[in-house]
Amino acid sequence: MQRKIFGTFRPSVLITLGILWSIGVGIGLYILLDYEMTPGQGGEAPEVWPAQSRIPRHPIVPTLVMLMHPRCSCSRASLQELSRLLAHFQAHVSAAILFYSPASVEHDWEKTDLWSTATSLPGVRVIRDINGAEAKLFRVYTSGYTVLYDAAGHLLFHGGITPSRGHSGDNAGSQAIAALLTHHLADHQRTPVFGCDVFDAPEQYRDLL
Repeated sequence: MQRKIFGTFRPSVLITLGILWSIGVGIGLYILLDYEMTPGQGGEAPEVWPAQSRIPRHPIVPTLVMLMHPRCSCSRASLQELSRLLAHFQAHVSAAILFYSPASVEHDWEKTDLWSTATSLPGVRVIRDINGAEAKLFRVYTSGYTVLYDAAGHLLFHGGITPSRGHSGDNAGSQAIAALLTHHLADHQRTPVFGCDVFDAPEQYRDLL
């Protein structure tokens, strides 16, 4: 009798489990996609280069500044995109990367693999930004946020240079910067940025701040 009942109900149980598994996978994919496509906090970069900034602004070519949290894994894609831009436009832009570093942490806290990648980019100044002082001057709050100013100190572009969180590839931000460095015109002067909030760090590394 037990064998008959098991044989009768087993297919329906398997079908039910299959449906539940499919629903679970679907929900998981939706959550992942929603996370990847949700931009970080938008910044309001000043229209004119901040007079208090200690970052040297190039007097001839545009100056690019990118904010980076050293423990934001999805910002690797931003560095990859910057590397691609520099491969084509290194002679046409001066680039600096700000690495957020709270004053309260131990020495070299910011020197993660992202720092190593950044220092390997040719011609890029890598700067330890204590307590985000420089980032606050440029009013940028999300890792990967990029600003571009012309030689006179006027804002040309601000935003992200990746298509989604943690993914590199064709995107409006990189295209805008390339167009500005080539033709001095672009379809977009602002794009969403996909990265970790620098001043309200996610739980996975909040205890490191």
